[in-house]
Formats: sequence, structure tokens, C-alpha cells
Amino acid sequence: MVENHPELLHSYFAVNPVISQLTSEKELLEILKIYFKETPLASQELASVNIPFKKDEDLFYIRKWLFYKEGKKYATSNEFKNGFLKWSETWSPVWNEVMNIDLPKSLKKVRCPIYFFVGKNDIQTSTEIAEKYFKDLQSPRKGLVLFENSGHQIHKDEPEKFQNAIIQALETKK
Repeated sequence: MVENHPELLHSYFAVNPVISQLTSEKELLEILKIYFKETPLASQELASVNIPFKKDEDLFYIRKWLFYKEGKKYATSNEFKNGFLKWSETWSPVWNEVMNIDLPKSLKKVRCPIYFFVGKNDIQTSTEIAEKYFKDLQSPRKGLVLFENSGHQIHKDEPEKFQNAIIQALETKK
């Protein structure tokens, strides 16, 4: 739609956009290895992760320890692991395709306005990568809204600011 019919769009809204997920996952893995270097189980599991992912456990271990770092203690439970691996049966092929997206190489210009809404503390989809891509991306109009108190889920972390930012973007002229 953005490429073939930009005239039909008011604008494109990208919330914590996947810019280069392979690079984001590599950065995340290194952050988690450093954070959990004194935790034997986490260190062992994170050391076993292959990027790009070769098996469902690769993505599971990264998300397990990311969620645990964020205070979600349930992430270490067998119930969570079983649920995640069940989810992976369906979604791993899709996620592997997402890992191949590298927008700085494949999409340097869009023909409609674009807005990025980015959690400043998002380590799941790298804020730094999103900011750099935004700076380089060519568009007739663009806006970047950083959410200082948010990670990957800005709609939960700062819902009022998120809603107001969307309304403000919609109120701008096409």
C-alpha cells in the first residue's frame, strides 16, 4: 500500500518498527549476556543461542531472559516455555522472514508521510537503529515521537501520550 498507492494513505504509522530485526536481535543478545553474566543458567542458555535463529529455543531463550529482566518472573516457568514453544510452531516461519527485513538496504524512500513511535528503552527492536533509519529515510513528511518512559509496549507504558501523538499526527495536513 505504501509503495503502490501512497495517495490513499493519510500517513503510515510505525510503532516500534522492525527496521533490521537481525541486527536488533544481535544487539539484544549481547545486552542480555552482559546483564546476566553472573547468572549461570541464563549465561548458559544465552550462550547456546544462534542468530539467525536455527531452532525455536533460540528465540525462546532471548525472550525468556528479556522478560525476566523486565520483571516478568513467570518467564522462567515450564508453563511459559511450553506456551512459547507452541506459539513458535506457527510463528517461527513468519519470524524468520521478519529477520530478513533490512529496511536501510531495501527501502530508502517512501511516497507518503510516515510517523515513527518509538519507546526510548526498547531493546527488543533497537531504538538506535530506528532513529538512524528515520533520519536517513526520505519521505514527503515525517515525524519521530520518542517515548522516554517506554520499552517495546508504548501503548501500555504511556497510553495517553501515545494516543495524543496519534491524534496530533492525524490532525496534520496530508
